[in-house]
Amino acid sequence: MIRTPDQRLRVFVSSTLRELEPERRAARGAIERLRLAPVMFELGARPHPPRELYRAYLQQSDVFVGVYWQQYGWIAPGEDVSGLEDEYRMARADMPKLLYVKHPGERQERLHALLERIQHDDTASYKPFSTAEELAELIEADLATLLAERFDRSRAPAASPADTAATDRLPAPYTQLIGREREVAELLAWLDDSARRLITLVGPGGIGKSRLAIEVARLAREPFDRVAFVVLEHMRDADEVLPAIARALGVREMSDRPLTELIANARAGRRDLIVLDNFEQVMAAAPLIAALLTELPDATFVVTSRARLRVRGEYVFDVEPLGVPSDPARGFVDEILDAPAVRLFRDRAQAADPRFTLTVDNAEDVARICRALEGVPLAIELAAARVRALTPGVMLAKLDRVLPLLVTAARDVPERQRTIETTVQWSIDLLGADAWALFVRLGVFAGDFSLEAVEAIEAIGSWTADLLGTLLELVDSSLLRQHDEAGVPFFSMLAPVREVATARFELGADAAVIRRAHADHYARLSVETEPLLRGTTQLAALARLQAERDNLRAGYRHLISLGEVDIVADAVWRLLLYWWIRTLLPEAKGWMEQILEAGVPLAGRTRAIALAFSSWVALLQPGSRVDQRPVEESIALFHAAGETFGEACARTVLSLACTSASPPDLHRAEQLERQAIELVVAHGDATFEGLFRGALGSVLLFQGRADEALTIFLAVLEHAIRIGDPFVESVTLTNAGWARLALGEAHPELFARHLELSLRLGNEDGVGYAFEGLAACAILLSDVDRAGVLLGAAETARQRTGLIEQRSYITYQPFVDRMLASDRAAEFEAARVRGRALSRRAALDLVLGAR
Repeated sequence: MIRTPDQRLRVFVSSTLRELEPERRAARGAIERLRLAPVMFELGARPHPPRELYRAYLQQSDVFVGVYWQQYGWIAPGEDVSGLEDEYRMARADMPKLLYVKHPGERQERLHALLERIQHDDTASYKPFSTAEELAELIEADLATLLAERFDRSRAPAASPADTAATDRLPAPYTQLIGREREVAELLAWLDDSARRLITLVGPGGIGKSRLAIEVARLAREPFDRVAFVVLEHMRDADEVLPAIARALGVREMSDRPLTELIANARAGRRDLIVLDNFEQVMAAAPLIAALLTELPDATFVVTSRARLRVRGEYVFDVEPLGVPSDPARGFVDEILDAPAVRLFRDRAQAADPRFTLTVDNAEDVARICRALEGVPLAIELAAARVRALTPGVMLAKLDRVLPLLVTAARDVPERQRTIETTVQWSIDLLGADAWALFVRLGVFAGDFSLEAVEAIEAIGSWTADLLGTLLELVDSSLLRQHDEAGVPFFSMLAPVREVATARFELGADAAVIRRAHADHYARLSVETEPLLRGTTQLAALARLQAERDNLRAGYRHLISLGEVDIVADAVWRLLLYWWIRTLLPEAKGWMEQILEAGVPLAGRTRAIALAFSSWVALLQPGSRVDQRPVEESIALFHAAGETFGEACARTVLSLACTSASPPDLHRAEQLERQAIELVVAHGDATFEGLFRGALGSVLLFQGRADEALTIFLAVLEHAIRIGDPFVESVTLTNAGWARLALGEAHPELFARHLELSLRLGNEDGVGYAFEGLAACAILLSDVDRAGVLLGAAETARQRTGLIEQRSYITYQPFVDRMLASDRAAEFEAARVRGRALSRRAALDLVLGAR
C-alpha cells in the first residue's frame, strides 16, 4: 500500500475521559509532534452511538495506545464491560499496543482485574508513569521506536512465523561453533542470573569471542524482548557508541534530550539483551555502559573485548583457547578427535578441501599442529585452510615460525584478521608506552614465566614505574594470561603473541643484556628449587619446574653458547630428581653431552657430573654398552672436589653398572651401594638415603636374598611415609611388590598404589613399571588374559618413554617365559596384542577404574 501525504499513521488513544484529561492532552501532543494522527473520542463528530464510534475508529487505526489510572469506566446499558475494556478487546490482534498505567492510584476492582490480564498479554508493551509530562515522553519515544522497528522489518526478507525480531538483529555466522559447549552452557546460566547484567567476554584476538557471543545471544533470545547486536569494530571514537546502541534498539534522536534518557524512556520495562562486539578500541565509552546499566534496570549487556572494562558491576568471562590433545604420541585417533581444537581443524580443513580426512597416519601431526598453535581458533582455522597445499606433516615442520603460515586470502575477512600477526598488532597498538616497552622485553621468555622472572629482567632496565600494574594492563589487554602454579603467580603468551613479542625483542638494543639476566635467573631457580624436590614440597616443586621448563632450557642454551658450562652443569645436576621423576633423564644426558663437546675447559666437578649423568642414562637405554671407566672417573673427580653427595650418586651408578654387567658382579654392587649409603647419610639427605637403601635391597634381590630385601623395602617404605616423599614411596612400593613375587606372593595392590603415585608425580616410566608388576601378579594368579593385556600395555608405555632396558632391575621376564612355555601361550599372546593396542586411558581404567 502507498499512502497519500494526508494519510498519516493513526494512533488510537483509549482511556477514561475526565480523570485522565491532562494525560490525554499530553498523549495527543506527543503523537502530533511525530507528525502522526491522534484518533480520540472527543475529536470526532457524534451522529453515532459511542460504541459504534470507537469501533469504527479502531478499525481505521494503526496503533493502540491505552492509558489507565483508577477508574474502570462507564458500562452502557445492556453491556457487560465498560467502553474502556471493550476498546482493548476490540483492538486487532496484529495492532501494536502501547499501554501505560499511572502510579500511584486506588484502582477499582474491575480495572485491577483488567490490568492483570493485560500484563500477561505478550503482544503488548506495558509501562508505568507518574505525570502527564512523563507519559508524553514515553509515548513519543515508544512510537519512534515502533516506527523504526516496522521500517527495519519491512526491509528484511520474508521470515517464517517462527522467526523473531531478535533473530533478525544477530549476525549470521559463516561456520558452525565447535568445541565451546561448556562455555555456551556457562554463559547461558550467567544470563539467567539477574545479578549478572554486564558480562564481558575477554580474550586475545582470534580466540573466538565474537562467534561465542553470537551463539549465546542466539540461544538466549527467548526470554528477552529484544536482542541487539552492536558491531563496534570500525569505530574509534567513544562518542559513537551510544548512538550505535540507540540505532540497534530502534531509538532515534528526536529531541535535544540526552540520548541516554531517550534510550531509557524507549526501553523502560523491556528486558533487552544488548551485545557490544569489539569494544577494546572504544574503551573510553566504558563509563557510558555503566550508566546505561542504571538507566535500563531490566537490560543485560554482553561485551566482547580484548580488555576488561573495569567498571562496577562487570562480570568477566575469560575466553580460553580450545582444548588440545594432552599427548599426541599416546593418543589414538578417537582420543585425538575428542579434543575441540582437533575437531575445529578437521572441520575447517574439510571445508577447504573435501578430500581431507583425519587418519591414523596424520592424526598425530594434526594434534601437534593444534598444540603448537595452543588451541587458538583463528590460528587453527588459518592453518587448516592450508591443507589444499600442505600435508599436516609438512605444515607441522613449518610451524617453527608460525606467522608466515597463518595468512588467509579470504576477501570477506576483516583486515585485522587476515593474518595472526595483524590480529596481535591490533592489540599492541592499544597499549600505553610502559606496557609496550615491557611487552617487547617479555619476548625473551620461551614459555610460561613467573612474576619473579619478570622482576629479574626488569631490575636491569626499569621500563615501568609500576611493574605489577603494567603486567595487569597486558593481562587486561589479553596479551598475557595469568594463572597460579603451586601457589606461584605465572604469566604466559599464546604462541602467535609470543612470536610477535620475540621478533620485536630480537631487534632491541638491550636484547643481549636481558637474555643474560634471564639465563642467570633460571640458573638461580635451579639452586633454589633443589631442596624443594624432596619430601612434602616435592609435588609443588615439580609443578613449578614443569611450568618453567621451556625457559630453563632457553637459559641453559644461552649459557652454553657463552661458554658458561660450569653453571649449566651445576644447575642440571641440582635438578636431578626432576629429570628422573619426569622421565627426562635423556634430556639431562643431552645437556651433559653438549657440555663435554663445548670445547671449553671444564672444572673437575663439572666433568664428574657429566660422566655420571651420561653413564646412568646409558644403563637405562637399550643396546648401550656398559662401560664402568667413565663412572669410576666420576667417583674420583667428585671425591677430589669434596662433594660427598655427588660421590654417593656416582657409586650408585657404578653399582647399577656392576649389576648390569655380563656376568653381573653382585658382590661389588652391594659393596658400592653400602658405601653410597654411608656417604649420603653423612650428607644428611633423607630422600636419597631412602632411594639408595632401596637400591641396596634390589641388589640383595638379585642375589636371591628376597627376605632380606623385603625387610629393607618395608623399612624404606616407613621412612618414605615419615618424610612425606611420594617418589621414594612410589619406587619402594614396586620394589616391595617384586620381593613379594620372588617369595611366591602376588600383591597387586602394591603396584596399583605405585601407579597412582606415578600419575600424581607425572612419572611415565613408573607407569610402565606398574603395568609390568601387575602383569606378573596376574600370571602368578593364573589370570592369563589380564596378564597378557597388562603386559602389552606395559610394552606400549615403554615405547613411549624410550627407557625400556631392564638390566639393572628385577623384571617380569621369568614370569613371561614360564607362561610362553605353558599350554596357554597362544591365549596369552593374543591378549598381549590387545594390550598393545589399548589407549593409555583404557589401560589406566583397567587398573584403577573410577580412581
